[in-house]
Amino acid sequence: MESRPTQAHVPVMLDEVLHWLGCRAGGLYVDGTVGGGGYAEAILEASAPGGRLIALDWDAEAVDRVKHRLSSYRDRVIVERGSFAELPVVLARHETGPVDGIVLDLGVSSFQLSDPCRGFSFVHDGPLDMRMDQSLPRTAADLVNTLPENDLADLIFRLGEEKWSRRIARAVVSRRIERPFRRTAELADLISYTVPRTRDSRRIHPATRTFQALRIAVNRELETLEVFLTDVLDALKPGGRLCIVAFHSLEDRIIKHRFRDWAKSCRCPANAPVCECQGRPLVKLLTRKAVRPGEEEVGANPRARSARLRAVEKQSP
Repeated sequence: MESRPTQAHVPVMLDEVLHWLGCRAGGLYVDGTVGGGGYAEAILEASAPGGRLIALDWDAEAVDRVKHRLSSYRDRVIVERGSFAELPVVLARHETGPVDGIVLDLGVSSFQLSDPCRGFSFVHDGPLDMRMDQSLPRTAADLVNTLPENDLADLIFRLGEEKWSRRIARAVVSRRIERPFRRTAELADLISYTVPRTRDSRRIHPATRTFQALRIAVNRELETLEVFLTDVLDALKPGGRLCIVAFHSLEDRIIKHRFRDWAKSCRCPANAPVCECQGRPLVKLLTRKAVRPGEEEVGANPRARSARLRAVEKQSP
């Protein structure tokens, strides 16, 4: 039987997140990707004594773990299973109204990476799954074993930014004819044999980008982020803040462009005869450029090396 992990989760750029979130006593906050509960507990401490938190995660194991971790905060915290894209529905259900701050960490938690049963990591052999929500219909194995070669190559190139995507897809299709992929080690080993060795191979495992692409596809992460950004400003009070930590350039690009669009004084189409947006920016950019972790944090937590934090503050209408 595969063992479950006991490794502690280390929240990325915790001090920076708390700074830009601007927690205050009595405020109402949302952690839309509660994971190991690091941000959540820090927010509850920073907003004491009366601050409240709604914590969401689509991973049932994370929800159970965080409920236990935050049990001492009693009625100051609500922990639920759900996607951050469902935030408007959650707020309506609890009749809370708009909130003072929202934080998302779009990375995979240490618990998920270190649990072989979840199939996120090429370091630990396990089922080729990668679903953050176990009720999702497709696993990574389903994609690897059924997608046509060109579609698989396109997915790995687009979501993983892997330049060897064609070679990898060709090798995968050739191998799956003999027997389908079931385990993470099978796929990781094939990619290691397929991709030419480079200087980066010592620092980044050859399967990193392919695994990343499959995880994003399985969980529809980019689509979920787009849905969230469509409605999130309605969930914030004027002066409320949104902080998002991304680990992938595609996610960060979506966030950067949306934040900059919100911050424009006029967002009407270039061919619009009259300004209909009233010429006021929706947000103030708190971070002109993405905030990156310092060398000390990256040394202590290598997972932080690709993190990018961006934050905005909603403006009054």
